[in-house]
Parts: sequence; C-alpha cells; structure tokens
Amino acid sequence: MSAGDRWAARLAGGDGIAERVAVVVAHPDDETLWAGPLLGRLGDGLLIHLTDGAPAAMTDARRLGFATRAAYAAARAAELDAALTALGYTGERRGYGVRDQAAVLVLEALETRLTADLAGATVVVTHPYEGGHPDHDAAALAVRRAADRLAIPVVEFACYHQLEGQRVFGRFWPGPREHTRPIAPAEAARIDAGLRAHVTQADVFGAWRPSEERWRAAPRYDFMAPPPPGEALYDGFGWTMTSARWREAAARELAAC
Repeated sequence: MSAGDRWAARLAGGDGIAERVAVVVAHPDDETLWAGPLLGRLGDGLLIHLTDGAPAAMTDARRLGFATRAAYAAARAAELDAALTALGYTGERRGYGVRDQAAVLVLEALETRLTADLAGATVVVTHPYEGGHPDHDAAALAVRRAADRLAIPVVEFACYHQLEGQRVFGRFWPGPREHTRPIAPAEAARIDAGLRAHVTQADVFGAWRPSEERWRAAPRYDFMAPPPPGEALYDGFGWTMTSARWREAAARELAAC
C-alpha cells in the first residue's frame, strides 16, 4: 500500500489527526463541499485557497448584485469566514488571491508558493484532475508538482465532473481504490450550515449535500491529455477558458518552470 493510499484510508477512518495536514482547494466553498468533515478533525491543519472565487467576467457578480469584482470577492471571503466557523475549523489559513478561472495562467507562481507553504506537512489533500472546473484542475497539477518536490503524498477528495452530459457531484471517475465513510448526522448539520453560509454559490450546489466522505491516493495524471472522464464539464459553460486552452496554458507554464 502506498503512502497516499494509507493516508486515504486514515482520512476515511473519521478519527482526529494530530499531524500537519494541508488542504488545498481552488475556491471558497470547495473546503465545505469536499473536505467539510475533515476540517474539524485536524489538530494541525493548513487550509489554502488558490483563488478568491471572483472571475474577471462579471456575469455572476452582476447577477448577484455586485458592482465590482472586488466586492464579489469580499463577499465570498466573508462567506468563507462564516462557513469555517460552522465547520469548527480552527487551523491555519492562507489565501493566494488568484482570479477565478485563471489559476492555470500562474502555475509557476503557485508551484513556488505551495512548495514553501507545504513544507512540514505530512500529506496534502486536493482536487482530482477531472475537468470539472479549470481551477480544480490547476490545483491538482500545482499541488502534485509541489508535493513531488517535497516528497509528500497527495490524496484527493471526490469533487464533480461530467458523465454522459450530466454533472456528477461527490463521485470519482473510475480509478484507484477509494476509501469511504458515511457522514454522521452531527457532521451533516455542520456541513449544511457551512454551505448555507456560501450564499452566493447556492445556484452551484443547490440542495445537494454530501452523504459520505470519499478519498483516494491521487494517481499520476497526464495533465497534457484530456481529463480522465474524457470530457470537461466547463467546456459547456461558454467561458474563455476551455479545456483545450487550459492544456495549452499548462504546457506553456510547465515549460517555463
């Protein structure tokens, strides 16, 4: 059993963890959706958000009543504060402040900063490469490269991807062995409170709530190939950042590293 697989099994055990565990997510609300039960169990946690959750395009911000990107980002930061209080997370937090949907454009800087910040962690938890969101995929790539520099195992949580034209929440595409644990009622209540705090994102996850934790050792992805599900969910959103552009940008950034 690999170190990553051992850690995935341990994370699914539901016990408190004293060692330094880093959780790297793309946006405010990812921490609640995908790692909510874990955060309250960490004795020495480090939570890193790569982006501020506010895209350059103001479509969502204007729909929600915000006049500027900065105002939207500030609202998402306040929601994050409330969500973490609901989850009972008391560990360290760092926000990199990258613009939403642009993380792949600053991969070299992300890798450098993550390499410094992850030093001393025993394991790092992050997104899978699955084409759900360009920033999720950038997190998977940047974390893998930083963790390899530090010889730290990488574990991924189940997030969301596209399957047969539909968005699938809280499930992995087929791959390495998974370790799962049902979420207890008290944990479910905290997660629900955390997600309710992310008011601006209610249209993204709606009434969906996780019923179990899912963890697995992160595989060795070919980030220059399409994501393993074979299609990218965000290609249907009409965004400037498509999966093809994501791979082109990733290739340029990696060549510069």
